[in-house]
Amino acid sequence: MRKKIVAGNWKMNGTYEEGQKLTSEIVNMVKDELKDEVTIVLNPPFVHLQSVKKLIGDSKAIFLGAQNCSDKASGAYTGEISAAMLASFGASYVIIGHSERREYFKESNKELTGKVNQALENGLSPIFCCGEPLEIREQDTHVEYVTQQLTESLFSLSEEQMKKIVIAYEPIWAIGTGKTASSEQAQEMHAAIRQHIGNKYGASVSDDLSILYGGSCKPDNAQELFSKADVDGGLIGGASLKSRDFVDIIKSF
Repeated sequence: MRKKIVAGNWKMNGTYEEGQKLTSEIVNMVKDELKDEVTIVLNPPFVHLQSVKKLIGDSKAIFLGAQNCSDKASGAYTGEISAAMLASFGASYVIIGHSERREYFKESNKELTGKVNQALENGLSPIFCCGEPLEIREQDTHVEYVTQQLTESLFSLSEEQMKKIVIAYEPIWAIGTGKTASSEQAQEMHAAIRQHIGNKYGASVSDDLSILYGGSCKPDNAQELFSKADVDGGLIGGASLKSRDFVDIIKSF
């Protein structure tokens, strides 16, 4: 069965004290209110990794993730963070190719291939983001656009490597805008992504691949989104900064 995954992307938010408070609240709520049926990933800013990992402790439900990694193993790259460094801090996941990284930092599909390879070589599971901007959606070429992202960044992977990937579909036009793709639109894209990967790697790989929805998922729409056949969870932005909202999204399963 595919993993059900809810990952919180804190983005560039939270002081040390705020990060401690948020993590503590989530850990306690998960312990009190949930069974270990959903994989929960907390992706704080780099400076919080150690403190968040310590608060997660030996939880079998909550895992540590990072928001990015370098496509280089090491070297004179001031300000960059390597996948090996993340692994040494106990990270299990890393977000790669988020729409903000693509837009603001001009990360190309080729560069993202390098990041995915570095993550896999260091035992991290990449949460690989893909998605279309509004103009592509309006041109009705969103399926072609997203599948090209996948082809150019991931299709050099072996079958065994692809099994370790998590996909996050982000309708860019629905991130931080208050707009949300309908559950039908989300299902359409998730199904297309699964089929595209299945065409390359076979149904045994694509059927087990977790595909998360990453566009303004909130407590009031999570249950409908997660009920769709090919939606296996969410990559949560703003709502992950509120412990009650984040845990309620997890409980939507």
